Amino acid sequence: MADFTSADGRPAVSGVNSTKGPGVRGTSVGGSGVVGSVTGPGGPDTTAIWGETPKGRSIVGVVNGDGAGVWGDVRTGRAVVGVARDGGATGVWGEASNGVGVIGKDNGGGDGVVGEGRRGVVGRSPSFQGVFGWSEQNAGVVGESRRQYGLYGLSWDAAGAGVFAYNENPAGCAARLQGRVEVIGGDVVLKGGDLILGNADCAEDFDIAEDQSAEPGTVMVMTEEGTLRASSGAYDRKVAGVISGAGQYRPGLILDRPEPSPCRRPIALLGKVFCKVDATERPVAVGDLLTTADRPGHAMRVDDPARAFGAVLGKALGSLAHGQGLVPVLVALQ
Repeated sequence: MADFTSADGRPAVSGVNSTKGPGVRGTSVGGSGVVGSVTGPGGPDTTAIWGETPKGRSIVGVVNGDGAGVWGDVRTGRAVVGVARDGGATGVWGEASNGVGVIGKDNGGGDGVVGEGRRGVVGRSPSFQGVFGWSEQNAGVVGESRRQYGLYGLSWDAAGAGVFAYNENPAGCAARLQGRVEVIGGDVVLKGGDLILGNADCAEDFDIAEDQSAEPGTVMVMTEEGTLRASSGAYDRKVAGVISGAGQYRPGLILDRPEPSPCRRPIALLGKVFCKVDATERPVAVGDLLTTADRPGHAMRVDDPARAFGAVLGKALGSLAHGQGLVPVLVALQ
């Protein structure tokens, strides 16, 4: 065994080939063909094996059986580093006929593969998935952005979709969104199944008169200016509905809301809503028809059907023996 030592900074072993053959070749029957080792303290730029070429591949690892073309194992630092300085070059290239081109694995709490660049990681496939993520107990793929979209999907196929979600469990959800959902242009199409809204009423945004500060549960009537104000008289045929959001009920669907505005309120036009009710003179029971009361913003039980025509707000779903309070109401303007 030959032992070459250098103490003046020059390479201990140097191989130069003036033709296209290898500069240095290492062959072993059962061990390592070439071993690079740094025994000193080293530093962030210390390299055990360095490969550099103006074109082509600086380091190539080929395995004809089971194993790995290139294996990197490191305690601290980087196991394998590939640097490409030319715009069309490749820092690290992994290729396999029927296996895995590149494997990155971290057995601690780090990351198996990290990519940095114009696109951090790019996956391409002519006939299958470009990028695949799998996890036993957490999310398969996570996208996060501080300024734009966490996940962006684009499709050019008329029969395809920018984003597709599917759940193998029939009891599970194909997609779960937390927070505001905005659809810009296009249609929302439901093919089969039901549209289930967890909240109670169908509401529509209306402009509120400037001198009004109506709260949820207030009975509202129309004005000549096209705005709404709190009701102030009995059997008012200008009744428009109840401001949604009082008690435990929230609007399930809000119409005509381009953007939330302090000058607009969602008015429950259909469904269940908590409403301010005045039972001072007459108690309210389940099933009673309700109309506007003399007390501002309140409803009361209908006692005069002739006056109530066109002024009915809905039916009481709860009861109130006396005084004022919030009562659940099934809104049905008539």
